[in-house]
Amino acid sequence: VQEKEELIEEWQPEPLVPPVPKDHPALNYNIVSGSSVGINIPCNSFLLKSAAQASLKKYGVGTCGPRGFYGTFDVHLELEERLAKFMRTEEAIIYSYGFATIASAIPAYSKRGDIVFVDEAACFAIQKGLQASRSNIKLFKHNDMADLERLLKEQETEDQKNPRKARVTRRFIVVEGLYMNTGDVCPLPELIKLKYKYKVRIFLEESLSFGVLGEHGRGITEHFGINIDDIDLISANMENSLASIGGFCCGRSFIIDHQRLSGQGYCFSASLPPLLAAAAIEALNIMEDNPDIFQTLRAKCERIHKALQGISGLKVVGESFSPALHLQLEESCGSRENDVKLLKRVVDYCMNSGIALTQARYLEKEEKCLPPPSIRVVITVEQTEQELDKAASLLKEAAQSVLN
Repeated sequence: VQEKEELIEEWQPEPLVPPVPKDHPALNYNIVSGSSVGINIPCNSFLLKSAAQASLKKYGVGTCGPRGFYGTFDVHLELEERLAKFMRTEEAIIYSYGFATIASAIPAYSKRGDIVFVDEAACFAIQKGLQASRSNIKLFKHNDMADLERLLKEQETEDQKNPRKARVTRRFIVVEGLYMNTGDVCPLPELIKLKYKYKVRIFLEESLSFGVLGEHGRGITEHFGINIDDIDLISANMENSLASIGGFCCGRSFIIDHQRLSGQGYCFSASLPPLLAAAAIEALNIMEDNPDIFQTLRAKCERIHKALQGISGLKVVGESFSPALHLQLEESCGSRENDVKLLKRVVDYCMNSGIALTQARYLEKEEKCLPPPSIRVVITVEQTEQELDKAASLLKEAAQSVLN
């Protein structure tokens, strides 16, 4: 008895929350206000305007319930109808949190034993969806269609060995329209060919390409002139181009209806606050009434992409028409920690001079394929050419001062 009491006395429980170092990024952040900074480059709301105030007075703040219980308001149904009409699909479904949209959609269809072919540069929300699905994950090299076809051929050979199992195994390809981690566009025409050749389904995450690419902002399918029915499911958040919160999926009715009972983020989360649904509807109005803004945004993206070329010590990563670019070090300092510190000095230099920038943040221990450290540059349609030129000029000055 005495020995037990001594052991109990000596025992020290582990802390509920592990200790966090003082230099952790979560404890060291910048608060950007309009009065303290001139140009906000990391801002992700490409198209800005809101009817939220009127909705707030009409509906109040929140819904206090999930969509299937008592959380469905008329603005939710209107937004789903508008999104489906805008994307030219049969039906759309909205979620109350952008991250949860694709993270809920993937496990709604892909289960244990199914196979998912996914680009290694896929965003963290896709990775969490794959993890929740418990499916067999096969990563292919970023935008490498030859590597993807190699994996598809290998799977085809495996299926021939066990045709009974192959008949009940679903196969999916999951890609992004514009990759948030690289700024690259996916080779959708080649993916469509592989889809029909190897009989797989395609899930397309368009959080960055929706409201950006295409003549009317319908995304990567319009950019390449591809029939949207060739894509099995399109997902996007409403936190970029629609300047709201939440996300949506769209496609054929029988595919979307399945999520109303199987999409965990839809079934078990309180529905989107009506004021945010109203804001998204107003953003759609702007996109439909002013289709020329997409050409304006593209021109500004190409302008900043060109202006950032040739910065000593930094290289530009991403398509010229992508509104999200990455500035990476041309040569590493030898360790990721030192690279991050060096880029932070560039960001701080710009911040002190009135240009708001941010480093790309990742959960380093959880990322499947950790991207190199970078500064993320996001262009919006409201930034003027003079502001973009000033930002590019200051970035060159910062790189010259810090890196050389």
